[in-house]
Amino acid sequence: MEAPGPRLTPVWEALKTCFRAVEQQQNVWQSVLKDCQPLLGSLGNLAEQVQAAQHIAFEAAPLGAFPDLRERLKRKQLTAGDAILDKLEEQMAALLSVRDAVSGQVERAFEVYERHAQPADIDAVLQRSAVIPSVADMLEWLQDIERSYRNLYLGKRDLINQINWSNLPFLQALPQAWERVSEDGHQDLVQDTLLMVSFFLDS
Repeated sequence: MEAPGPRLTPVWEALKTCFRAVEQQQNVWQSVLKDCQPLLGSLGNLAEQVQAAQHIAFEAAPLGAFPDLRERLKRKQLTAGDAILDKLEEQMAALLSVRDAVSGQVERAFEVYERHAQPADIDAVLQRSAVIPSVADMLEWLQDIERSYRNLYLGKRDLINQINWSNLPFLQALPQAWERVSEDGHQDLVQDTLLMVSFFLDS
């Protein structure tokens, strides 16, 4: 299938640029998530240590000779926890950057479409072949992908915002809660969409 009219050629080019950016940003997203896993595990382990320390009889000999030991240990644990949280926030900033990059690319693709497409182009916009989707299809898929990034980021951001050292059970369960903000549907959406536009990207 050839480009649907010279007036829509810029739209095709904008769509190609957008899908290639999605592919690149998805790789970054997956890399950042991989880096988050050990941080979440360390945070959960540290929460278990803090909870265990609360039940230690520091007053018993020989620990009784160090009356401030409990407080010193707590400060050390919280300092270690803050260091992990700082690294986790860096990863969240990286996820936000991916989300914003995808949103920006999708927005630009729609801007190009709105600038060049006219009511008379409706047949061309809906034109598809066995291997190349229509412009309308691709715009819809990009909206779905952008929404998926946004929802995933918000779900993970909400978990991080709930971190509080007074709620140790939440911290211990954080790695599992993070996994429950499922990536499966998002991963399938991006991979399936990129597969459907693969011939288009090579055209």
